[in-house]
Amino acid sequence: MTTATRDLAGLVARVAELAPGLRVETGPGATGPYAYDASNYRVPPRAVTFPRSADDVVGVLRACREAGVPVTARGGGTSMAGNAVGPGVVLDFSRYMNRILDIDVEARTARVEAGVVLDALRSATALHGLDFGPDPSSHSRCTFGGMIGNDACGNRSVRDGRTSGHVEALEIVTADGVRAVADHRGLHPFDPADAGVVARLESGLKRLIEQNLAPIRTELGRIPRQVSGYQLHHLLPENGFDLARALVGSEGSCAVVTAATVRLVATAQASTLLTLGYDDVVAAAEDVPEILRFSPSAVEGMDEAIVATMRARRGPDSVTGLPEGRAWLYVELEGDDQAEVNARAAELLEALRAQGRLTGGRVVQSPAERRSLWRVREDGAGLAARLVDGGESWPGWEDAAVAPEDLAAYLRGFRKLLASHQLTGVLYGHFGAGCVHVRIDFDMTTGTGREVMRRFLAEAAALVVEHGGSLSGEHGDGRARSELLEVMYSHRMIAAFAAFKQVFDPDGLLNPGVIVDPAPFDADLALRELPLVDTTFGFPHDEDGFAGAVRRCVGVGRCRSDSGGVMCPSYRATGEENDSTRGRARMLQEMVRGEAVTDGWRSTEVRDALDLCLSCKACSSDCPVGVDMATYKAEFLHQHYRGRLRPRSHYSLGWLPKTSALAGYAARPVNALLRGPLGRLLARLGGVTTERGIPAFASRRALRTTLRAAQPTGPAKAILFVDSFTRAFRPKVAGAASRVLADAGIPCTPQDGLCCGLTWVSTGQLDTARKVMARTVAALDNGDDRPVVVAEPSCAAALKRDVPELLGTEAARRVADRVQTFTGALTDLADESWTPPPLPENVVLQTHCHEYATFKGHRPADLLRRLGVREVDEAEGCCGLAGNFGFEAEHYDTSIAVADLALKPRLDRLDGRPVVADGFSCATQIDHLAGDQDIRALHLAELLDPAADQPGETT
Repeated sequence: MTTATRDLAGLVARVAELAPGLRVETGPGATGPYAYDASNYRVPPRAVTFPRSADDVVGVLRACREAGVPVTARGGGTSMAGNAVGPGVVLDFSRYMNRILDIDVEARTARVEAGVVLDALRSATALHGLDFGPDPSSHSRCTFGGMIGNDACGNRSVRDGRTSGHVEALEIVTADGVRAVADHRGLHPFDPADAGVVARLESGLKRLIEQNLAPIRTELGRIPRQVSGYQLHHLLPENGFDLARALVGSEGSCAVVTAATVRLVATAQASTLLTLGYDDVVAAAEDVPEILRFSPSAVEGMDEAIVATMRARRGPDSVTGLPEGRAWLYVELEGDDQAEVNARAAELLEALRAQGRLTGGRVVQSPAERRSLWRVREDGAGLAARLVDGGESWPGWEDAAVAPEDLAAYLRGFRKLLASHQLTGVLYGHFGAGCVHVRIDFDMTTGTGREVMRRFLAEAAALVVEHGGSLSGEHGDGRARSELLEVMYSHRMIAAFAAFKQVFDPDGLLNPGVIVDPAPFDADLALRELPLVDTTFGFPHDEDGFAGAVRRCVGVGRCRSDSGGVMCPSYRATGEENDSTRGRARMLQEMVRGEAVTDGWRSTEVRDALDLCLSCKACSSDCPVGVDMATYKAEFLHQHYRGRLRPRSHYSLGWLPKTSALAGYAARPVNALLRGPLGRLLARLGGVTTERGIPAFASRRALRTTLRAAQPTGPAKAILFVDSFTRAFRPKVAGAASRVLADAGIPCTPQDGLCCGLTWVSTGQLDTARKVMARTVAALDNGDDRPVVVAEPSCAAALKRDVPELLGTEAARRVADRVQTFTGALTDLADESWTPPPLPENVVLQTHCHEYATFKGHRPADLLRRLGVREVDEAEGCCGLAGNFGFEAEHYDTSIAVADLALKPRLDRLDGRPVVADGFSCATQIDHLAGDQDIRALHLAELLDPAADQPGETT
């Protein structure tokens, strides 16, 4: 045992004594994801703890102080400045300390633990017509602890300002383990026995302020977004010694916040959104002072690169409502009366047109358009990280702020500075507050690139100070900018910052290297040159192949959201960082680095991190940078088990297309056998759960009968690809699809006997998958350019994406270009005069994750509404079965937990409505969840079948 290992074991043992029952994780598999946040840095911690109470935090801090080990508090881990990573013990508040303790509607306050996600509180207070004012773009996963640490602001900071303006009291633990409450009047002990300690601390703070009145009054609080450094001006006598607000923005370097009492604001009764187009961001910034005269709640800006990337990643319809331009402002107006707000919007548009800079402007009336537009802005950091042209950009100077009236002049100088260093920046941000976010194409992998970055950042700091601005406007200084504080502040103020931290943390153990005694901003950079990794998938969209693909994750953490989109079902079910898309990507990055994870493809830590990935592919669409964890998992499993015995389910489920074809020749006796005790024994031997029944195989006769009836009577306009699942389990779907397509003016020729290779891909048997795919491509790429319509969404997705990326041939790409889902075929190819049979007014819909992720702009919900279904209640999320995943014995519980998130609640309140689920996995999960209830999921083709007497009565 090494000394380091022995010391860590001693620390863990001491923590267990002082905080009994506290969960503590060590080792690269547990700590790897916590080496990163959303910044440029990698700082591996020694241990990660998951406190459930303030007493747990006390125990950790006392043990770490005894051992001289640093402590870093962490919430959602979305810091872009590197203030959520540290070399000692990380306190993850998001896992358990995430309770809303109280909402006082009369007083308009709420008391929340540090790990409460902003959206959780907003959902709870919305019931009372209240909201928390600051709303960072990461509102779906950022926690109050992090917002307090950074003094976060958000899109509506023009109206609501910074978090510090909404904090009433902070419950803290000091570096030596003393609990106290900081409020607008000072510091108060939680335990009367600690009154002496707290009094000495408060006395030291007052002495510090008295000795530095002049610099504090002249250097701090000059502009609305001056977040850099410590906010000592709140401690001035004229400000009432407001210690709560002084600690906001201290980035966990002075005390650990365990809970907070925050002030709430009333929800606006009326609002409208204007989108304004400009030739560039400077022209947009020129109009900001005029816009501010109209008292907007939000003035947000972004350039064309972000919009182009969003449209490329999620389809052209993902961004609508923007006028002509190469840069845009969103302006939100709010009030108590909609007519008054509308009139103000019209007046503002008229005033801006008179200014002469607009290329276009409009009021966005549609709620759906508003949501899509705000989604673009909120995903700005991720979208700007990996652009449509494949270029990468990074934070580091992503948060400078000036007074709004100085913004245009600052941006002119900033763009010249970028050009002088031959750098490119993608600009967006809170223009109404003068805060500019920018991601820059720094080269941090070479010495020359790092030197360019160092010179640029030094000159950028001088530039923003020249314009009277701040290095940071809401993200904090962190590791990215703390070294540059001496450019912004006098030596006396820098000394006052150091003295402030010294009062709270004399041993320098709380988030060291941040604000005071900073680490160099080019130390601990995560990026470095890495060798290319040989893979079976081609990763054509990533310059460095697999290494570049996993590097897509920059830590913005959208995969940690509890709602919106589908990503990430396993995280939503378990709440564990390691089960998020981000956590898995970070572990793969650690594997590629080869430092903490040293056994490469054979790593059991990486295998375990990937274990609960459902391979739903939702991340490839929902993740702003397009992480495709399903593909990464397939590649890893292929390499990990190459030449070795695989899990039993890889054979029993991975080879299902072959075994199901054989079962079709004796379907009746096989089904009878599988329903009995021998079937349960075979399931256990095959690694398959016995908690759910095996779907019944269809006979070859049923398939032949269906295919004969599906032959077109005239020329066929398309090919109906009869996939392995449809062939083996529900040939009636092929018949219904054929009839519906013919009725819609798209007669099809059924193509049987081919396979997309999906089951071999999802189990990482890529050599076999390539052979199967090659045969399919050879059969389909025969000079025929007709569309290939696939009834099973997962197989359509495999043909569309996996086949060209695994084979890498022109033939594969030609076939992929022809692939359509059933929904896509009806959307794009149906006769305009086609009228479907009568449809129910209301349906419940489970969209297959692969269809959601791969076929953008062809959503079943949109088609159903267009065809006349009035209400589509869509289960927004994965069904939980996910192909082989939910059939594997060790994954059954997670499969059901995922279903409980969105699908099961809708089935529980079905009330006679039809359930539509095109995916075989989805339909199978619905059948299992229904139990003895008379519920059967319909394929869309069965709902639309013209041969049915009632919707779904397929002949």
